[in-house]
Amino acid sequence: PRQAFSWGPTTGGGSPTCGWNLTSTTLTWLSRWPHDWSTICTRSSLYCLRVDQTLNPSSPFAHASFEGKYAVITGGSQGLGYATAELMKARGARTLLLIGRDSDKGNRAAARLTGEGCQAHFHSADLATVAGTESVVDATETLLGRVDVFVNCAAATWRGSVWNTTPAMWTEMLAMNVQMPGVLVTAFARIMKREGIHGSMVLISSIAHHGGNSVLWPYATSKHALEALAKNAAFSLMAEGIRVNMLNPGWMDTPAEHEVQKQFHDAPEDWLSRAEAQQPFGRLLQPQEVARGICFLASAESGMMTGASIDFDQTIPGTGDLPRGETVPEHFPWQDR
Repeated sequence: PRQAFSWGPTTGGGSPTCGWNLTSTTLTWLSRWPHDWSTICTRSSLYCLRVDQTLNPSSPFAHASFEGKYAVITGGSQGLGYATAELMKARGARTLLLIGRDSDKGNRAAARLTGEGCQAHFHSADLATVAGTESVVDATETLLGRVDVFVNCAAATWRGSVWNTTPAMWTEMLAMNVQMPGVLVTAFARIMKREGIHGSMVLISSIAHHGGNSVLWPYATSKHALEALAKNAAFSLMAEGIRVNMLNPGWMDTPAEHEVQKQFHDAPEDWLSRAEAQQPFGRLLQPQEVARGICFLASAESGMMTGASIDFDQTIPGTGDLPRGETVPEHFPWQDR
């Protein structure tokens, strides 16, 4: 194992530039691995993925840059997807491809984002269908020719319980929330590999992937499946230098959520202020703050983090509900027993 890791490109002084941090424990473990590590290291691109991680005080946010990057964002014409596109543009993205259904809304979004060194495109597609999903790949090849970053924000969010979810509803939910991102991960990984790009993918799940409430049965199930998809893809694409991570936002103030509240919950016009009054921090998540989490995972700022599933919410799964304004006691009666 020691000899295998002495290979690779060298610095001017001739010292090896292996990208792995080796310890005695690691070397002991590798010595027991029943494979030819020299072959694995030669065929893998991992050993050459060295990125300077030292702090440059004159440019402390350099690793968060998207300078010159090409990104595809599903659900990119509104809400979280659009906020992500805005932030990527502000950080130097060269070309953005927004995916959505509404052509008028999408074209207006692309027009707003185009300029100041950034070219934005919009492609209309029904992502719940195979043909619609495959058309995204064709549009990417035609308009971009490469992909550095893929962010999947699009999702089916309609409600369904254990009592009323039909086979057709299951098919639609899983097609949109599992099959579609899976097909695009494969397609974009092939483009990245072909172009020699060590790219990054961020799949947007939900805090509901832990289980969700009673009206989120098919939705929560699909988001839990997405976690397995993300982790398996991260492991499978590791040798290509392609990272895949998942972000799990909680209840967020978006145009799509407003539609869901009106359609499925008969919510009044002031539902947002009422909902926010009940939250621990007194508000719902805003797309812009979640977009910063996405851009952390999508950029070099997150280093070689891959296969991560990160909850982004003000609730803590497994602790129960804590009404706003109720503080946690410093002492409990059972402590005296």
